[in-house]
Amino acid sequence: MRPTFRPCHVSTFISRASNRSSRKLFLQPFLLSHSDPKNVVRSPAFSLSAVSPIILAPTIFTGLVITLWAYKCAMLVLFQNKIIYMPSVPPFSRSEKIEDYERRCKPVTWREENITSADGTRIALMRGEVDKGYTRGSTEEAENSPRRRRIVVVYFQGNASSLPPRLPYLSEVLKLLQQDSFGGGTSPTYSIVAVSYRGFWKSKGRPSQRGIELDAAAALDWTMEQSAADGSNLKLILWGQSIGAGVATAAAARRLHMGTLGFRSSQDFNIAALLLETPFLNIRQMLTALYPQKWLPYRHLWPFLRNHWDNVEALEVIASSQTRKPEVLILQAGKDEIVPPEHGMKLESVCKSCHLKVRREEVDGALHTEVVAMHSGRQKIARFLREMGSIDSCD
Repeated sequence: MRPTFRPCHVSTFISRASNRSSRKLFLQPFLLSHSDPKNVVRSPAFSLSAVSPIILAPTIFTGLVITLWAYKCAMLVLFQNKIIYMPSVPPFSRSEKIEDYERRCKPVTWREENITSADGTRIALMRGEVDKGYTRGSTEEAENSPRRRRIVVVYFQGNASSLPPRLPYLSEVLKLLQQDSFGGGTSPTYSIVAVSYRGFWKSKGRPSQRGIELDAAAALDWTMEQSAADGSNLKLILWGQSIGAGVATAAAARRLHMGTLGFRSSQDFNIAALLLETPFLNIRQMLTALYPQKWLPYRHLWPFLRNHWDNVEALEVIASSQTRKPEVLILQAGKDEIVPPEHGMKLESVCKSCHLKVRREEVDGALHTEVVAMHSGRQKIARFLREMGSIDSCD
């Protein structure tokens, strides 16, 4: 029988040949590895020894610097509230007691009050008044007079420590004020309501700008309710120290703006004055002042700020309100190691450009936290508060 011839296309021969070649190439390394170890095919591997020592050291150092810089930026953004607000500095600040400072405060008595902020956070306040028997010529008839003017100073502290260590200095201011209040049904009485922000001292919660603004609003509401209950003619003066100055201006701006919109009667918004002790422009400007070096990350992180405390913006809102505008005292420390003196000057310029009545004074030799600790500082504060208290509400 003759073999059958099957025609095949040329491409078929090429395909078969290529497959045989591929199998041969695929098996060749395996066969060589078993036949001769010297012919083993090895893949190239990376080794630090292949990098020049001259290039290696700077590369590692640069990488570490960039990594640390990025890590620092991330931590500053994520934990900015813990960096800005320091309720536990110095240690054990939250365990301070009023009783430990009673002797230094006499004849001013302080009592603790507890209120609830708008979001349900429990807030601690301190209310201080001079004992009635201390003021010469004061009588029960004068205290109960319907024309008796009550000047309440709402105090907003700085960003660290707690209220009890500040009580002796606040008490000295009250004593200076009451020394000139001698009898007469029309002479004003002075008291101070000190606000402990959330997360500070005995207040619950964690501090943040939004939360502290709610605390300030709740404190003002409580103060007004207490005044309405005893029927006195209330006049408010807001006093803020350092970051507390931002709290004071923000609270006043919110109140006066609400009064402009007609939510409450004008008497409820009788904020006679703002006392700004060692204030700054805003947090962004403070970052630039504290860290002027452009290569540091701090000043470049302002777009990520959740806390602003912008005194400039708040003062402009206050000036635009249709209600009676408060007078402003800017009290600077002569040797302030934190806030540059230019900040107080610029705030004074902002007030003047907005047609707010303003004065700026300086306490010689005082550091950032020493204005109220120095006798000359307390005298300036008491003089301003006394002047504001003597001005009639209709002026």
